[in-house]
Amino acid sequence: MDAVPARARAYVVSVALVALLCLRPLPSVHAPWWAVLLLAGVYAGSELVARSRFVGTCYPVLLAGAFLLPPPAAALVALPGALLSPVPRRPFGLRRVWRAAQLTLAVWAAACVHWRLGGRDAVVEPAFPYALVPAGAAVLAFCLVLTVLDGGILTLADRVPPSRAWRGLFSRSLAPIAVHGLAGLMMAVLWRSPYGPVAALLVLLPMCVAWWAFAQYHRERAAHQATIRALVQAVDIKDGYTRGHSERVGQASMMIARELGMDDERVETLRFAGILHDVGKLGVPTRLLRKDGPLTPEERRVIELHPEYGHEMVRGIRFLGEARAAVLHHHERLDGSGYPYGLAGDRIPESARVVAVADAFDAMTSTRSYSRARPVSVALQELQRCAGAQFDPRMVRALVRALGRHGWRPSVTADGTPTLPAAPSPGRGEGARDSVGRGAP
Repeated sequence: MDAVPARARAYVVSVALVALLCLRPLPSVHAPWWAVLLLAGVYAGSELVARSRFVGTCYPVLLAGAFLLPPPAAALVALPGALLSPVPRRPFGLRRVWRAAQLTLAVWAAACVHWRLGGRDAVVEPAFPYALVPAGAAVLAFCLVLTVLDGGILTLADRVPPSRAWRGLFSRSLAPIAVHGLAGLMMAVLWRSPYGPVAALLVLLPMCVAWWAFAQYHRERAAHQATIRALVQAVDIKDGYTRGHSERVGQASMMIARELGMDDERVETLRFAGILHDVGKLGVPTRLLRKDGPLTPEERRVIELHPEYGHEMVRGIRFLGEARAAVLHHHERLDGSGYPYGLAGDRIPESARVVAVADAFDAMTSTRSYSRARPVSVALQELQRCAGAQFDPRMVRALVRALGRHGWRPSVTADGTPTLPAAPSPGRGEGARDSVGRGAP
């Protein structure tokens, strides 16, 4: 949404207008306005704290409002926090309006479902376990509205294909929102109990502990990213011709992993693997990395040690997981003629097979000291030609499908179809400096 297309802006305005229609009956609604103001204030404060610490949003307060108040009054609880909370990127105003409209509609839908199923009486009694039925239905409605709206904005603003925009959104968000719904129900029951609102607000204390733990995780993750950035910058400084190559290989590896249906955690691991695959070049003499002419057999043997150097460097970084195997084995070939250990077929770790294809593709579509960039179509043809002998055909097909959907924008690409010499079958040492021979790596 940095440069928001006109159709996405129209979508945001439309959702905001629908949200305003949900608030229209407010003047005629009989609601405890002090409760509305208190919940809105608590939500706004919680949202400011949560956003500043990168821990998401405070749905329990919103859902407690949906369980306690008429739908228009419950929807009003979300507005101050959504409009005042910090947003990460421009356009700030449009993002705030979008967030406010989205949450207003989600809370309104949850309150409508809850009240229609008699949830208000169940909270007042309280009638357990019957109170869980309307509350659960309200949580489902809340989650469904957020999912539908999020998928729409992904399609219009980020140009995600409709077939992928909604994939997994509902299932990923349902579990955390259900936990927030239980906390919101506890708040609502305590609010209506003799203990009153003060006791209800104490329910937020465990949420604060969870926020603190999540903030610690976020800081640890930021430290991981900083470690990886430092290693990649060191490689880029040492081998200036391949500057940006690591990030692009990480991006291509992530595209392949997503196309194969891997879960988000593994996709992130494959991105790390692609980014760090050449970190072992730090142990290779700079003169070899920057040599313009062909490598001697002895020089090839020295450069072919870089996967083992890289593995030694990252072996102690536990959060990398299977990315470490990709660093070690991304130059293995399916036919067993690769290095460093000559593994063949399924003995090559899957992560390494993904990175091998991503590495080869970016190397062929980038200009180096000894080779011109090839067009994307030519690079894909070369990968397909070498599939089965050098590359895993499944990974090649996944990359072809991903590029067909999303395209590719490397920093340096061929301007047209260059006149190239016939590409020999990729050899074990040919082009070992960057995984690319005169043909595919």
